[in-house]
Amino acid sequence: MKYKAVLLSMRLPFLLLTPVCILLGASVVIASPEKLNFLSLSLAFVGALLAHISVNTLNEFFDFNSGLDLITKRTGFSGGSGGLPQQPELSKHVLMLAVICLFLVVLIGGYFYSRYGAEILPVGILGLLIVVTYTQLINKSPLLCLIAPGLGFGFLMVVGTQFVLVGQYWASSLLIAVIPFFLVNNLLLLNQYPDIEADRKVGRKHFPITYGVKQSTRVYGVFSLASMLAIVIYVSFGYLPELSLIALIPMPLALFSYSGALKYKQAIGEHPQYLGANVAVTILTPLLLSISIIAG
Repeated sequence: MKYKAVLLSMRLPFLLLTPVCILLGASVVIASPEKLNFLSLSLAFVGALLAHISVNTLNEFFDFNSGLDLITKRTGFSGGSGGLPQQPELSKHVLMLAVICLFLVVLIGGYFYSRYGAEILPVGILGLLIVVTYTQLINKSPLLCLIAPGLGFGFLMVVGTQFVLVGQYWASSLLIAVIPFFLVNNLLLLNQYPDIEADRKVGRKHFPITYGVKQSTRVYGVFSLASMLAIVIYVSFGYLPELSLIALIPMPLALFSYSGALKYKQAIGEHPQYLGANVAVTILTPLLLSISIIAG
């Protein structure tokens, strides 16, 4: 395929996380007396998907140009797509795709700004900053790199979707966003383990590089526990329906991934079942939570 590297750079399998987070934000509104605005929901979904594609393609472009793609050992969950090392002549096309997607995100944001005013700006500006700076700047700050994924997919997508559907921020969506915040942070955290040495060589300073695998695995365990406790506490206090306890069903997958991180540490990439379980819990938990909110 002539443009295979461009297609691979989008990381299509990973885009599934976007509709799940959008659905979680929308579920709060669907369960309320408010009338669902399908145009706003569609634009929120398209904008979030374009932002996700943009950050993926920017990451692929910068990792190729830094030489990182040439020294990483790729797995199904880490190390990049491997597209540009095979078709280096398409690097500018990948960058162009990233810029076009980002431009379209800004246009969609402009529409919501014209409708709701400056209240949308905190979500929009922070989202754009994360997309543009993730690879070049955020990856050089261990704490920012640790929480940026959860901020983007948890708070910005979930809360942002809820906002554009009703024109105001609800405390319920802020509370619920805590759950994907912890899970998505864990998703990226564990995927960094196989690339620690390669990332260090190109100047990255994410959490596993700076604080080590042992401390990172502790954080993974704390974040997993925090997401479980949040569900239980919210149900106990009536912020979520009792049916939302079904969102705990995938949580043993997080414990499985945690055990893999403890056992294999930096070599976890050689045992992809643990990384796969980490992806599954990150997607299934907010999906089941969305279903429970809508049905409950």
